[in-house]
Order: sequence, then C-alpha cells, then structure tokens
Amino acid sequence: MCPTNYDSASPIDAPTFEQILTLHVPRRQVLQVLGVAALSLRAPGLRSAATESVYPGSSLGFKELRRGLDEQLHVPAGYRAQVVIRWGDPVLPNAPAFDPTRQTADAQQLQFGYNNDYLAFLPVAVGGVASGRGVLVVNHEYTNPRLMFPRSPAYHQLSAEQTAVDIMAHGMSIVEIRQNAGGWKRVPESRVSRRITPLTRMRFSGPAAGHDRMRTVYSRHGLQTQGTFANCAGGVTPWGTVLTAEENVQQYFYGDIRGLAEEENYRRFGFRPVTLELNWGRYYHQWNLAENPNAPLHAGWIVEVDPYDSMSTPVKRTALGRCRHEGCGVWRNQDGRIVCYMGDDQEYEYIYRFVTRNRYRPDNRAANFDLLDEGELSVAEFTPDGKLVWHPLVYGLGPLVKNNGFNNQGDVVIDLRKAADLMNATRMDRPEGMEVNPVTGTVFVMLTGNAMRQRAEQDAANPRSRNHFGHVLELTPPGGDHSASIYDWELFILAGDPNTAPHRAQYHEGTTEHGWLVNPDNCTFDNRGRLWMTTDGANVLGFADGIWACDVFGAGRALTRHFLRAPIGGEVSGPRFSPDNATLFCSIQHPAEGSTFDFPATRWPDFRSNHPPRPAVVAIARRDGGVVGS
Repeated sequence: MCPTNYDSASPIDAPTFEQILTLHVPRRQVLQVLGVAALSLRAPGLRSAATESVYPGSSLGFKELRRGLDEQLHVPAGYRAQVVIRWGDPVLPNAPAFDPTRQTADAQQLQFGYNNDYLAFLPVAVGGVASGRGVLVVNHEYTNPRLMFPRSPAYHQLSAEQTAVDIMAHGMSIVEIRQNAGGWKRVPESRVSRRITPLTRMRFSGPAAGHDRMRTVYSRHGLQTQGTFANCAGGVTPWGTVLTAEENVQQYFYGDIRGLAEEENYRRFGFRPVTLELNWGRYYHQWNLAENPNAPLHAGWIVEVDPYDSMSTPVKRTALGRCRHEGCGVWRNQDGRIVCYMGDDQEYEYIYRFVTRNRYRPDNRAANFDLLDEGELSVAEFTPDGKLVWHPLVYGLGPLVKNNGFNNQGDVVIDLRKAADLMNATRMDRPEGMEVNPVTGTVFVMLTGNAMRQRAEQDAANPRSRNHFGHVLELTPPGGDHSASIYDWELFILAGDPNTAPHRAQYHEGTTEHGWLVNPDNCTFDNRGRLWMTTDGANVLGFADGIWACDVFGAGRALTRHFLRAPIGGEVSGPRFSPDNATLFCSIQHPAEGSTFDFPATRWPDFRSNHPPRPAVVAIARRDGGVVGS
C-alpha cells in the first residue's frame, strides 16, 4: 500500500489547523491511572503569558532564565556550569597539548574531537557501591573548518593534512571522569580511554552482514568496515553498551552517483547527483564514489560500542535499518525484550521501532551482546483518531517482495526508506530525539520542524504547514507493553511563540514570555519523570538555543521553563543526568557558528585571544549539591 498522497488534495479542501486538532481528541489514560489532573493548554490569544518566574503548578524550583543572546553560557541563580572536556583536550595519556595553529592528525586522534553531540554517562561502581566515577561516551557529529583552522578555509579548500585532521575530529571519545570537591575531572590513566574515528576497524552483524551489496574495495565479503562518522544522538543498553547513530552520512562522499548500481538507493537517501564539497574522497578512496561505489551502504547504521573495553570491536547492527538515524532510545519491555525507538532526521521521514526476539539476561552480560541482531523492525502510521499503528518491515510481508525489489531482509534494511514508503507510514516533520519516560512509560518524540510542508499535507500528527518551530508528541503503549502493534498518541506541545497568532503554538496556560521554545531536538528525563528538552534553531529568531524543562503530568504538564542558555551560535545537545540527579551533563556544539576562526562571535569557553571557540561538554549542578531542577 502506498502512503497517503496529500499532494493531490486541493488547498481549499485541505483540513485546516483547527479541524485537524478537533479530529484528534487527547486522551489521558496513563494520567488517570496516576490520579493526576489533565493538561491545560493555551492556544494563541486565549491568555497572555504569565509574568511569574515560578508557576504554582510546576514541580520545578529554579528561577527561570530570561531569553537572550550573548557570548556566555547561562544557568539559573544557585547553579554552576563546569567545562568537563573540550575540543583538543587529551583523551589518551600520550596526547599533546592542544595548539589550534599547529594541528595534526596524529594529535587529533588522541584528543577530544569536534562538535560533541550525544553523550552517555555510565556510572562506575566499586564493590557494588556508587563511587562518584563514571564513563563519559561522546559523539562528534561534524566539523566546521571556518572555526577550526586559521584563515577559515571552506571544506573544499582543505589540504590533505587538514583533511586528515578533519577526519580524526569525527567519531567518538570515551573518557573516565571522577567527581571531587572541584567538580568532575578526567581520569588521565583510565583503561577505558579511547578515540573511535572514521578509520577504526568495525564489523557488521544482522541481515545486511555479508550481503552482496555490502562488498567494497576494503570489505570484499561485506562483513568488515571502517569507522563511524556523522554521529548524532544515541542510547544506552541495559547491559552497558552505547548505541551511536549515524545521521547525515550523505555529505561525506565525493563524486557522481549517476549511473551507479545503487543510484536509486542513494537518491532516496538524499544524495545529490554530484557532491564535491567535502574533500575526504579526494584523498581517501573510502569516500570516493568512482573508486568505491558501494561505500555509502556502509554508513547510516546504529553502531554498538562497549565503553568498558577499549580493545573491543564496534558492531554496526543492521537489523535496526539504514537511514539518517538521529538516535536510538532504548527501553526494557515488561516481558524482558528490548525495544529501540528511532527517528529518521529529515523532512517527511519516518519513526521506527525495533523489538528484539530474545529477552535481556541481567545475570549474563555477554549473552546480551547479540540481542539487537534478531527482532522485528517496524514503521509508524499515525491515524487521525489518535492511534499509532506499527507496520512490520519484514521481507515477504505485504509489498516487501521481489516484485518491488526486495529479495531478502538484507534488502529491506538497506533500502529502509523505500520499504517504509510502501507501508502507509506517516511522513513526519523531522523526527529527532525519542526517549521513554521512566515514570509514566510513555514515549516522547521531538519533531524539530518542516518548513516545506504544505497546507494540503497537514495531518493529525503534523498539524501545521510551514512548520518552522516543531512540536512534541507523546506515545502511550497499551498497558505499558512496548511490543504492542497499536498505541495511543497525542500532541504534547506545539512549539513557537504562543503570543504570535501565526505560530499557532500551544503550551500550558502559565508559560511565561521566556518559557516557550522552538525546534525541540534532543531530550531526557530526570528520575521524577520531568522532561528536559534541547533546541536547535533559536538563533534565527534572535535568541540563543538552550534547555527547557517541564512536568509531563499533574498541574504543571507542558509548563515549559527556561533552564540553560547557550553561547551565541551554539546548540545544546545530549542532555543526560547522573544517577543521583545532582549533575546534568550536556554538550555545547558549534559555539560561534556563522563566524570565523580569526573573528569569532565568541571565544567560549576559554576566552583567550589566541584560541578559537571550542565545543565542549559541561556539567550543571546546584551550588548546594542538591537535585537539579528541584
């Protein structure tokens, strides 16, 4: 069955924003079970924004930040922000000191990479007791040569030496950190310290491993591969491994896709016919389409990494499919199976779920290492009556047969977008962060926006045309069963300015002039089930990106409050709490984006005249040592 074609509808006959909202009746089954009050949403023009810094219904106790735009990182009164590790800081013991004017690939592969995005914090216990130590696993999504190198070259102007540095600034960094009176510090001689780069040896597992289409000049049997890059968000498994998501990999390949055997796949993935901007393929055959035409099929996967074993080989788990993965939210279902939620981060793309065939074994860590190789991958359809239907993406079912170009499950996962197109799945407004609330068991989905959506393409789950500001959905599995084929869903927030009628934003009626947000991106939950969201795109409206938090049930449901403000040009990503909720870790990506190495908009975090701005991981804590947010 083909997806619903809204393009054929007349704009006059297309449903209006108000009609779409009327079609969808919000449900509160999970809240009724919890015995809490229903949400009070505010539509534009109903009430003016509250002026109080603390709304009586909210459980959040911090004084809300004012929105603004400057060179600094801001946190509420009574809090402090500590830089834990920055671009160029040592990861391995023999790393040289950072020198931005004399960068080398040899140095960068030992140092913290660029544009840190997702991060995971895995606590280290000693004798079964919390030790104030943890393993920090950080993705390095992409680079910005104009801020990295003197004289600010463009990507296509990088020399062979600069390109080698650029490559090594990608991938992942793994470090051990320890808490003391001065905050969190790196453990210099830790055995877990590791840099994973686009050249690190890896292997494939699952249905695409060994597939004929996976054979390349450096992987003659399609079982081995080199490296990971364009790593956006991720997830943590119950057995203590980290899942890193490969997202915008199409930007890294050099050459012409026209006439290649995989041209159809590459076009559906979002490749341009000719890509020459990034120089990697000029110097390395791994990214040169003329020399290695199947190489792009080795990218766009979920990669599993064991952060406790620096000698382990990362594994690309192909059963989870190939797309522009934003992340991978992991949940242990009530029957012991593992569930992964994934968004494909592009306009009009889909939301996916993977449910393992076998169950998690808490008594045997090694027995869980292949759990993600067998299970059912499915794609989401959102119906106007508030139901979510998961359509299995299984070879031989429905249209996933030879007549449509699928010869086995390997073809299904390699051509994931093509498979989803045939399943009546709902085309979404850039699905990004997806996480399960540990208190309610519901799934929250961040949709960053879709300015291309036309009025005739509006639907219940994507109710705005020209969606510049994004929205948030809440998905409710029946009886808490995350393997069910049908869920309930509802709109949680429609982002934007609630006092600007064209935005059509909706929040709690008590949201202040500083509490509304735009372009929700990543998210996490504290141990009380409160939602913490980062944003990506506020700079275009004249204020900084940051973190906003809110309750998800009770009188403060959807009452978003501004907690952290990034430096100018920066994006906040990868929020993650320590187990005691006394520290909130997050990444500050690309501070000063849009400016240059020699004349940056900010020199955060060092503010030294001879240093450019440096992406960094920060730790946010209360000065009195209390729980963040209380």
